[in-house]
Amino acid sequence: MAEDSITIKKDSLWKYSTFLLLAVIVIGGVLMFSGNSSTGNVADTGTDTQPGIISASVDDDAILGDPNAEITIIEFSDYQCPFCRKFWTETLPLIKSEYIDTGKARLVYRDFPLTSLHPVAVKSAEAAECARDLGGDVAYFEMHDKMFEEQNILDSGSAQGSVTKTVTYTTTDLKNWAKEIGYNIDSCLDSGKFSSEVQKDLADSQSAGGRGTPYFIIMKTGDKEGTPLEGAYPFEAFKQVIDSV
Repeated sequence: MAEDSITIKKDSLWKYSTFLLLAVIVIGGVLMFSGNSSTGNVADTGTDTQPGIISASVDDDAILGDPNAEITIIEFSDYQCPFCRKFWTETLPLIKSEYIDTGKARLVYRDFPLTSLHPVAVKSAEAAECARDLGGDVAYFEMHDKMFEEQNILDSGSAQGSVTKTVTYTTTDLKNWAKEIGYNIDSCLDSGKFSSEVQKDLADSQSAGGRGTPYFIIMKTGDKEGTPLEGAYPFEAFKQVIDSV
């Protein structure tokens, strides 16, 4: 990445060696998934760590975990992206167990819909915001989980099954999934109430250096800059970065 796309702090130079080690740890896992010919539309995968510091904001988006946790993990993500679903299926449970449930970190979910690849991504993001409008952050993450679970079922037959491809579904599916967890989002979703919110997240993700999904920035809570990770990395990669922040 060009120097003018990141702001490097002098006291962050020591982190470069950490990223070199991190790349060795994760490259096998990333290549194994991205090289699978059955994964469908995979141009959205990011496989580069980006040494240095990136400016980013949590905005007013949904938070999973203790709002006062020491570490903030910002996830810029696309609900229809198979790599984002892979992160949710395989890596997030481990991050949640070790860092979020223990109060050490919080996850802030922000939208990065790649509409050229995923035609339902924007409406999926709006659906989660509609659920949040009815039940707060708890409802947001209930809908977040429901959308990924249902795509896993359509993909491999199990809510926690293997991720093999981009899944096709409709706005009608989104409305039905919301009702199954107790939220009627029909009028909200039809109205486009949260369209501008999703578009703001998209613009912010690109301003923060995002090129593909999922895209993460890990920082101390309250800071305006953090360390980026771009791609469907395994838990060990996140642990390396979180523990070094």
